[in-house]
Amino acid sequence: MKNTILLLTTLFFLGCGKDDNPSNKNPLLLLPLETQIGANTFGCFIGNKIFVPRNGTGTFAGADYGFSFLGGYPDGAYNELEINDYKSERTTNMIIHLQDLRQLDEGQYIIDESNGQNLIDGLSHNYIHCRAFNPFTNLYGLYLSSNNSGVINITRHDFEKGIVSGNFSVTLKNYFAPHDEIIITQGRFDLNGYTLPNVVFP
Repeated sequence: MKNTILLLTTLFFLGCGKDDNPSNKNPLLLLPLETQIGANTFGCFIGNKIFVPRNGTGTFAGADYGFSFLGGYPDGAYNELEINDYKSERTTNMIIHLQDLRQLDEGQYIIDESNGQNLIDGLSHNYIHCRAFNPFTNLYGLYLSSNNSGVINITRHDFEKGIVSGNFSVTLKNYFAPHDEIIITQGRFDLNGYTLPNVVFP
């Protein structure tokens, strides 16, 4: 039964969403290019659905940023990418936590367990988690990384210029139903921490 649910869930993630890929196009063309220039881009596939940042309209508490890059205390202890799609009918949020980026610099970062929290409430290693809608259950799920569940490759880190570029892939499991998995592939990001706050993601 668990295998049947996992198969059906995967098929739904592969086959639904407004960003489904036209059969006559290479799906990779719908993602931003992999660059290392601080282009302030992000994209990945969640199953077969493209996830990219999209700003919200904002509230009295402030702006709804589609893509943010945060640093942790003490300086350089960790960095986090927070990506939101506020515009789609079913919104999505993702956190990518990088531990000791400033010290470890470029290279491979193994993705380990997430506790579903971020910033100082998260764990002191690399992790990813995602809040996404599952059309099979008609519910949102909190999908967490587990130990050795994927990899982040930092291909450029220029601290002085504020540039962080890389790619990633990971399998995440639903916190409330671990047999429910989502597979994230072709992830790529290229950000400039100095200019990113001024970018509008329509």
